[in-house]
Amino acid sequence: MTTLKPGDQAPDFELKTDRGEICKLKDYLGRRVVLFFYPKANTPGCTVEACGFRDVYSEFEGIEVEILGISPDTIRRQLNFKNKFDLQYTLLADADHHVADLYGVWGWKKMFGREYEGVRRTTFIIDEDGFISHVFEGVKPDGHSEEVLRALGD
Repeated sequence: MTTLKPGDQAPDFELKTDRGEICKLKDYLGRRVVLFFYPKANTPGCTVEACGFRDVYSEFEGIEVEILGISPDTIRRQLNFKNKFDLQYTLLADADHHVADLYGVWGWKKMFGREYEGVRRTTFIIDEDGFISHVFEGVKPDGHSEEVLRALGD
């Protein structure tokens, strides 16, 4: 469970994008950002979640909200995922899970009775001033993008 909550300053970071460019959160000051952490590119749940954001992307553009997806995948895997599913937004490679640690979303998980470390599916909405306005933990991939849009309208 993340210790970050609404009202907290969003931790700044620097990661490489799916195109190998440097992305810093502070470069988005003045714009709202949806930062969604997902466990692994090209897996069923992550594909549903990512494609959900893709399918309503124009609505996020219409309200001037940037979408950034982060997983512990490599740049190459992120680019393949982006191209395969025609994702319009930026994916970030956090292969050493440093940013996932920073945001408190890396930890022990359990699936099919097996425990392992990984990303706990979590989304943050960050306001124009760099503060967290919403935190979604235990995200269910199906319908999540619409849930985020509703929160942005509040």
